[in-house]
Amino acid sequence: MTRSLQAVAYRRPSVLESAAGGQLLGLETSRGATPTGVKDHPQFFAGFLTSPQVASAALLAVADVAAARYYQQQLRASLDPVVTGNGDRLRFESFSGCCGVYARLDVLEPGLDGGEVGHGTTNVDVNNPLREALSRIGSDDPLHLRVGPEELAVTTLDGPVVEKKVPLPDRWLRGFAEAQMIAAGFDLRAELPAADAVRFLRALPRGGARGASTGPRWVVLSGNTLRPTTRAVPGAVCLPGPERLIALQRVLRHATALRVYGPAVTGGAAATASAWEVVLPGMRLTLTLSPDASRGFSGEGGVLDALATDEAAEDAELISVLLAWEPRVDVADLASASGLTPERVRAALIRLGTSGRVGYDTAEAAYFHRELPYDAERVERHNPRLRSARALVAAGAVALDGALGTVTAEDGHVHRVRDEAGVLSCSCLWWAKYRGGRGPCKHALAVRMVRRGDAAAERDMARVEADAR
Repeated sequence: MTRSLQAVAYRRPSVLESAAGGQLLGLETSRGATPTGVKDHPQFFAGFLTSPQVASAALLAVADVAAARYYQQQLRASLDPVVTGNGDRLRFESFSGCCGVYARLDVLEPGLDGGEVGHGTTNVDVNNPLREALSRIGSDDPLHLRVGPEELAVTTLDGPVVEKKVPLPDRWLRGFAEAQMIAAGFDLRAELPAADAVRFLRALPRGGARGASTGPRWVVLSGNTLRPTTRAVPGAVCLPGPERLIALQRVLRHATALRVYGPAVTGGAAATASAWEVVLPGMRLTLTLSPDASRGFSGEGGVLDALATDEAAEDAELISVLLAWEPRVDVADLASASGLTPERVRAALIRLGTSGRVGYDTAEAAYFHRELPYDAERVERHNPRLRSARALVAAGAVALDGALGTVTAEDGHVHRVRDEAGVLSCSCLWWAKYRGGRGPCKHALAVRMVRRGDAAAERDMARVEADAR
């Protein structure tokens, strides 16, 4: 697994301290992207939280996921959450160390008071002393929130005084991209009122003695609750590794509703990802679960087709200029502004997602703009299937014959790729095992690349002939 050390530097540790008229929660920011360029320590908000205890518990839940591994728990996991200012809200995001759980807290306009929200994305320091202090916040304590350093600190301090170096696996970055693409295929499947939501979530198992996964299960809406079902039925939602929802326990007493999202399923469907959103006063906390505790989002392969086309790369450059840190990125509006079709806009957004530049909000069924503070371009360079497919194309290993393509692999084996109503199947072991459930195999990717290259060459030739006439 490719990994590097990511240096994350702060002016000082984040701290909760007494202040005139209440308490001050100072969340320190690291180097991040803003509309005016990269800044060392941007400030995104200075004002009050309207529900301090709720916000503190929800922020701790996001930090819990950032520090957790729900699979191979003996390995270390500790990544500072990411914060994005979208002008009307603050988003705090994290990913578990095992790449199987994505958490996001959206603090909306009703949850903020007395300050404007800026634009940009960076890491935010959530250290152990701060976690302990946040857990003690009472419901009546006024809480002033500052995301980013004070202006005085910016002008008087020379260089960072706190620096962390954390492991940053490539698969963690790929997980962000896959999670947002998978979530874009979700619909709202169930909504439970507060009492029923709390009852259901508190009854979930928390894993075995070592937190081992109990495996996927299915639930279906029945009245005001979710009842278990032994198999996938229409309207059912997969609950893969239910113990991975444990971070939601922190906010249950504040919940006003539970919303559950997932893809459409039919009888006998394989395990799928799902999203679980707890509605809170002025905010939302969402956990998105991969199809299995042992199966991180990074290996799902849903973004590979978008990465394999030069057209999507060119479209992504155009669309990126139009994002403007919007909290809701509307595909139709982007299509109108760019002159691209909605399908090409979606492909461009998927590609932008691979570099951490867009996320997806299931509650609003819309993308949002953010810029992950990491060297996320290497996601494409280090994706093993994409890299292998390009090597096959470069070696001239692909031959096309109508709906059939043959690929001669490195070991000399010939694999047959068939086009069945736009879906490429393959004779290789990868296809036999996953049947397209984890994206295309490297042979199908290589065939698609060559086909697109031939189609582009034909378009260029047609333009040349048209010009000559």
